[in-house]
Amino acid sequence: MHPANRRTLLKTLSGAGLVAAAGLAGRVAFAAGIKPDAKSALIVVDVQNCFVTGGTLPVKGGEEVVPVINKLAGAFENIVITQDWHTKGHASFASTHAGKKPFEVKKLAYGNQVLWPDHCVQGTDDAALHKDLALPTAQVIVRKGYHQEVDSYSAFTEADGKTPTGLGGYLKQRGIKRVFVTGLATDFCVAWTAMDARKAGFEVYVIEDATRAIDLNGSLAAAWKQMTAKGVKRIQSKDLA
Repeated sequence: MHPANRRTLLKTLSGAGLVAAAGLAGRVAFAAGIKPDAKSALIVVDVQNCFVTGGTLPVKGGEEVVPVINKLAGAFENIVITQDWHTKGHASFASTHAGKKPFEVKKLAYGNQVLWPDHCVQGTDDAALHKDLALPTAQVIVRKGYHQEVDSYSAFTEADGKTPTGLGGYLKQRGIKRVFVTGLATDFCVAWTAMDARKAGFEVYVIEDATRAIDLNGSLAAAWKQMTAKGVKRIQSKDLA
C-alpha cells in the first residue's frame, strides 16, 4: 500500500473509532439517566377517582400511572399534587348548558370549551385522590377549576389564560428550575400544565409512561406536537436516574 494511502486509511479508521467512542459515550451518558436535584419538582396532575376506571370521566388505563408515579416519587425532594376541584353546575359541564351533550364544544367568554360530564365535584369521593397514590413527602396540593365560570386544565394558569393559580410563584420562591409532569390526562391537564410551565420559564419534562390520555378526536397527537413546539421534553420513567 502506498504510504500516502496508508496514512489516509489510518486517519479514516482513527476518525471512525473516535466517532464510535463518542457515540458509545453518549449512550452511556443517556443510560446514566436524568437525576432530579434540589431544584427539580415532580408535578402529579389530577390522579383522582373521577379520572380512573369507575369514575365520572375515566381515562383509559388511568389507574396504571399510580405505581409508576409512586416509584418516581422517591427520586424527588419536591412534589406537587393537583386536583380538579369543580363546583356543582360548573361552566365546563355539559349538563349546565341546555341541549348540550358531553364532549361537544361550546364557545364561552374565554374561548372554546370542551363540555365534560359532571366530574370531580368538590368534596365528593369522585374528586378524591386515588387511594393507592402514595406521596407522603408531597408539600402542596393545588386545587384548580373551582371558579364557577372558567375551567382550569393547567396547574399554573386558568383557561382564561390570565388568572394564575399561584403555583409558578411558589416554585420560583422555592428555587425550582426543572419540573417533571405526570398524571392525567396527557392531552389536556398534563399538556396545558407542561406548556404553561415552559411559559413561566421552567425546564419541562413530561414522563410519558406516567401519563394516560383521553385522545379526543386526535387530541393526543396534537398535544404532543404543541408541547414539542414549546420546548417540552418527552421522556420515560426509565430515563431518570
